[in-house]
Amino acid sequence: MNTRIRLKLIAATVLVCALPSLPALAQTAPKPKVALVMKSLANEFFLTMENGAKAHQKAHAAQYDLIANGIKDEQDTSNQIKIVEQMIVSKVNGMVIAPADSKALVPVIKKAIDAGIIVVNIDNKLDDAALKEKGIVVPFVGPDNRKGAKLVGDYLAKQIKSGDKVAIIEGVSTTINAQQRTLGFQDAMKTAGANVVSVQSGQWEIDPGNKVAAAMLNAHPDIKALLAGNDNMALGAVAAVKAAGKTGKVLVVGYDNINAIKPMLQDGRVLATADQFASQQAVFGIETVLKAIADKKSQNSLGGTVETKVELVTKDTK
Repeated sequence: MNTRIRLKLIAATVLVCALPSLPALAQTAPKPKVALVMKSLANEFFLTMENGAKAHQKAHAAQYDLIANGIKDEQDTSNQIKIVEQMIVSKVNGMVIAPADSKALVPVIKKAIDAGIIVVNIDNKLDDAALKEKGIVVPFVGPDNRKGAKLVGDYLAKQIKSGDKVAIIEGVSTTINAQQRTLGFQDAMKTAGANVVSVQSGQWEIDPGNKVAAAMLNAHPDIKALLAGNDNMALGAVAAVKAAGKTGKVLVVGYDNINAIKPMLQDGRVLATADQFASQQAVFGIETVLKAIADKKSQNSLGGTVETKVELVTKDTK
């Protein structure tokens, strides 16, 4: 073999050996994978939230992938913890979570953060003391629930008199959004001079809300209004009012503006609710996560609150 042929073979071999590295040069960074972990998908509010998130991902499919999960009911905290653990194993890059419990989810969220996952909190705020105890910071993206409930309560106050008896059907009592909505209702009722005779948990659900409302109506036959911390419980309260033969005599208000409540606003079975824009809440959280990932931000640099809008809704709302 002459020298010229030998040199050509050597050059060809070097070129072939170099080829496998060429595709690596052309590779782009993989799309971030974002998990959306919600509460009960039996609640229309969270289905609306999920649909809004999926629509956003579809419109930005080149930018990120989405994994959406929810639990069977509002109190299924243990399963929500398992979902977060599964997302850690799945190595998602970011997580947007509406926690079923403001304290119980904090330890597993710390695990997620320790695993390098950017976490953003929506809907129900995590407990500040629990976060501090674990040494983590999680930004909250969502509305001021106390302000929203006061809007609803203030509207109701125009329909009742000072001294009238009212009762509050609270969500899961360990959740901060339930506590804040109760406080907002109480703020409005105090200003109106109404007498809050009972505060009981309806667990965010229709049936428990119905049972609590029925018990309140039985214990206080002269009650004038039921203030429900979400529309699911308001649906239960409407049924209890009807069963007691008091439709039109006992006012009901809710919170969330789900589709099922809208006919009741029109015919007066529900006086008012609050719209916290479920379809956009998860989107705001996802966008916060994506920006943090793109900017290579650390979790502890993301503290604070991004307040989103909440509006009063009545039969006259356009």
